[in-house]
Parts: sequence; C-alpha cells; structure tokens
Amino acid sequence: MLKGSCLCGSVRYEIDGPLDAALHCHCSMCRKAHGAAFRSRAGIRAKDFRWVSGEGLITWFESSPGNHRGFCSRCGSPLLSRFDFRPDRYGLPLGCLDTDPGVRPAMHVFVGSKAPWFEITDALPRFQEFPPR
Repeated sequence: MLKGSCLCGSVRYEIDGPLDAALHCHCSMCRKAHGAAFRSRAGIRAKDFRWVSGEGLITWFESSPGNHRGFCSRCGSPLLSRFDFRPDRYGLPLGCLDTDPGVRPAMHVFVGSKAPWFEITDALPRFQEFPPR
C-alpha cells in the first residue's frame, strides 16, 4: 500500500496497486504546475486510488483539453491528474508520495521544451515530445 499527502497534510491518499510508466516530464505545463525543472510522475489505475482525507479540498484545473490537474486548495500541492480520454487511469506526481513508489523514472519526455537553465545529467532516454506508443 502506497501513501501520499499534500504539504499541509490536509489531503491524504492511498494506492493499492502498481505504479507504471514512471518518467520525468519537462513540458512547460508540468514545469509551471510544479515550480520546478520537471515533474516526476507515474501512471496508476483509477480503481487502485482512494482519498483518505481532504478530498473536498481538491481544486481541479483543466490545463489542456481533457487533462485535469488536482491540487490542494490550502497549500497548492499537485496531487493527481485525471484524463477525459482515459478515465480508468490517473497521472500521479511522485513528489507527494510518503512511501517508496517501487518504480523509478525510465525516461525524460518533452525535452524539446525543457527549462534552458537545467541540464539533464543522467543517461535515461530522452524524447523531444512523448515517445511513440
């Protein structure tokens, strides 16, 4: 069982299932939403995720058509992404996990729009956009 929470601790969640597709996203939306050089995230099945407390504090923002980013309305922590085109899957920012996710990011995506002040120094594969599926 994985556990996660926001910065202020008002919102808590649990995941009872595997994470997959872990990556570092360098797109401008992820950079701005996280205030960082990139967002580390993984995919999860929606049925494996549950809010433990504070669900009513989640504010949703549609950052692009069909992509909804949820964050704590008290502290601003980014907690989850939902997708209209794939309601059975969520995107999970790894930074709010309180336990080891058991996966590690396997690639960098959208490096074509990465922050100019950040240099990628690891040997993970890099993709200008999202890799072909």
